[in-house]
Amino acid sequence: MMWQELLALDLTAGRVLRLGISDGHVHPLVDVSGPFPDGVVVDSGTVYWTTMGEPLIDPARGLGEAGYDFSRHNGGLHAVRLDGSGGHDVVPTGAITTGKQLASDGDGFLYWSDREGFRVSRVRVEGGEPTDLVVNAVGAGESEECVGVAVDPVRGHLYWTQKGPAKGGQGRIFRAGLEIPAGESATDRSDVEVLWTGLPEPVDLHIDGDFLYWTDRGAPPLGNTLNRARRPSPGQVGESPEILGAGFEEAIGLAIDDVAGIAYVSDLGGHIRAVPLPDGRAAGQPEREIVALGFPLTGIAGIPSSSAPPSTGR
Repeated sequence: MMWQELLALDLTAGRVLRLGISDGHVHPLVDVSGPFPDGVVVDSGTVYWTTMGEPLIDPARGLGEAGYDFSRHNGGLHAVRLDGSGGHDVVPTGAITTGKQLASDGDGFLYWSDREGFRVSRVRVEGGEPTDLVVNAVGAGESEECVGVAVDPVRGHLYWTQKGPAKGGQGRIFRAGLEIPAGESATDRSDVEVLWTGLPEPVDLHIDGDFLYWTDRGAPPLGNTLNRARRPSPGQVGESPEILGAGFEEAIGLAIDDVAGIAYVSDLGGHIRAVPLPDGRAAGQPEREIVALGFPLTGIAGIPSSSAPPSTGR
């Protein structure tokens, strides 16, 4: 069933927004999401989202976003029902350093990238102790920070991005099994594959069929784009990506309605654009701007029309 609504995260005001795809009508589902929300997913009528936590401001690092230091352990993973009730923490604040993109396997687990935590982790939807699946060397620099994440439970694969320095052209996309090989650890896995290297700055991921889609907030012309490429066979590297959309203002969030054949992309400029997929139901239609809100947006997710009616927040 095609989506009628989207969820979007208001980065600076810390809100979870619910908005109509056809009319762009926006109202808050959650007025206080926690500081700097980033990744969001809907699973069985419940909305889950990550927060990066309150940063330290370090002018020596640069102005604006560059001056934010998110290395403190004050990120989180939170939940609320689609009617706005039942808000709670899935893991306590501080169990995550910097919560980034969030994904569900549809079978009771949530997966996320932890940027300044240099890792990819998972937890059951009801909470509990998180399990680390990938842990890079802490303090190894921006090139080892994990940002985007996607899971394929059918093939048993985990994908994640390491975007590298801002506008650095050192972005990479990785793949490994959903389970750590026997006798190995999250810090030293033999099954990790590097699928793409030298990307401008890949951020969020989405799997749809044989394709992997991602947003890239790097420098144009290859950055600030929506991309896709076929997922390579085991032991192979990825082919050159196809650019499906360009000209975003720091592209971040990505959600794909495979029934409608439309990819939705959010950016830090406050825009959400609908990009028809070239081989989908909406092929040949022009791109459409859903909203231009004037404040930074991070993660987005789709809501099927059969879901709960809109709420007035909590």
